[in-house]
Amino acid sequence: MILQKTIKNINIRSEYKEFVESFKTQLLNEFGEKIHSIYMCGSIPRGTAKPYESDADFTILCENSIDIDRSKLNSLKEKILKAFPLVTKIDTTVCTLDDVRNKPNEWGFWVKIICVNIYGIDFGEVVPPIVASEQFILDLNSETKHAINRVNDALTNATDNDKKCMYIKGYSKRLIRALYSLTLVDVGVWQDDIVEMMKSVIRFSEINPTLVEYLYECYLNSDIDVKEFKKKADEVYTYFEHCLSSMSAINASIS
Repeated sequence: MILQKTIKNINIRSEYKEFVESFKTQLLNEFGEKIHSIYMCGSIPRGTAKPYESDADFTILCENSIDIDRSKLNSLKEKILKAFPLVTKIDTTVCTLDDVRNKPNEWGFWVKIICVNIYGIDFGEVVPPIVASEQFILDLNSETKHAINRVNDALTNATDNDKKCMYIKGYSKRLIRALYSLTLVDVGVWQDDIVEMMKSVIRFSEINPTLVEYLYECYLNSDIDVKEFKKKADEVYTYFEHCLSSMSAINASIS
């Protein structure tokens, strides 16, 4: 089944419009023609964002990633967050045109299916249709282990309680999304709603449902015992890795 865009129509609520336009303008003022196009995903373009609770997710597409100076980008984010405190955090992903061209099941999927274009020519239009298949799932998760290790290390080394809560929330969502990706052949659609993801995981996978429900509770209330969380998160990730390995072995035997 061909995957469709998760956000059909951009619906930025009035209280967020100035924020989006201001950040976009500052990005263009700083980096100019180095930026090919800008995208958003998540609750703000979907129209479900909650002031002082929701964060913002931007993707910057460029010819060369080194053209986007990360220190300048971080300074812009800090500046805009002070001006618009209704946004809890700004996440920025930087990828290149070649990333999208050469990895359609990873970066192509991100730009074409997950994100919506807010500036420039939508490069997602050049990405071929993406079919929910075992190979797609394997490609999509090629960097999942690295991402999980990164957030796990960040949580381990965090000393500030607010940061611990932030990492647990992000870790929980990352694991639920990873588990959900395993069900794509069954569901045939990418859901961007964490509740729907959780329901699909419980319905179509063999993992203990209480583990999935625990992750969701941690996503909602991340002020919990770190040691207990990491133990259960490791159990979930072990299950996930086993499923990927089995999928990879089956694909190899078929080819």
